[in-house]
Amino acid sequence: MKIDRLIGILSILLQRDKVTASELAEKFEVSRRTIVRDIEDLGKAGIPVASSQGRGGGISVMEGFKLDRTLLSEEDMKAILTGLQGLDSVSESSRYRRLMDKLDAENAAGAVGAGNSIIVDLSSWDKNAVSPKLETIKQAIESNKKISFMYYSPDRTERREIEPYRLVFQWASWYVWGFCTKRNDYRMFKLTRMTDLTVGEQFAPREIPAYTCDKLRHTRGEIAVRVRFDSSVKWRLVDEFGAEYLTEDKDGSITLDFTWSDVPSFYSYIAGFRDAAEIIAPEEYRKEFSELLEKMLKKYQ
Repeated sequence: MKIDRLIGILSILLQRDKVTASELAEKFEVSRRTIVRDIEDLGKAGIPVASSQGRGGGISVMEGFKLDRTLLSEEDMKAILTGLQGLDSVSESSRYRRLMDKLDAENAAGAVGAGNSIIVDLSSWDKNAVSPKLETIKQAIESNKKISFMYYSPDRTERREIEPYRLVFQWASWYVWGFCTKRNDYRMFKLTRMTDLTVGEQFAPREIPAYTCDKLRHTRGEIAVRVRFDSSVKWRLVDEFGAEYLTEDKDGSITLDFTWSDVPSFYSYIAGFRDAAEIIAPEEYRKEFSELLEKMLKKYQ
């Protein structure tokens, strides 16, 4: 879009003393004539743009304007570029890389590389399992179109259809949050568990509630449990829930009340702690988990 190109050109002019029309044309993938018209439009908008011909010539913004109107500090620019770097790590297109180039025309790579102390990579171990879905869902959200997909949950595999509203990176994974037409409520779906993703018909956007993340809720929290953990796994609990949520008992163990998405995946989670976790309540989960362990033991006897 032209407005995006004008903003990009202005950003470059604010950072560089001088740039040629040919450089701008190459960067924005338009003709030199188009750049000339864009520069004229910036002038009409009150931006003091000057052009000079010959050797060493080019396009520039008057020095006073450049010094007085600089919008972003170096730290501001690094923060923006770090965020864009994260999006670029999962994007199949080059739009975020191009935007980084526009924002930091002279040294975009350095701003997110050796010159920056923070590196963000939001891609999974298998980028191809997530990136195409991110692009498809993002376009569906922007065009208010439903999406449908096969979803693999602990208790069943079925086709689901939702009105997508948010892409969420949380709990070290990507999710889509939207209104599920089957449950008639808002639900979260993990992208790596989705297959056969298709975009459907358009829908009328709802007045959606604010999305919130509760550290003690795995998703919506369909079950509530109490578990006692050994002190040896405190590091993991701090990593997954946060130190502020943990209270140690007199013997050093940690008793935690939290919610989980479903019973089967809760059992899988607890099993991952081996003998360092004990289900305290509800009693039915404690009994059922004990029976499950006995069945597992018989396979090895």
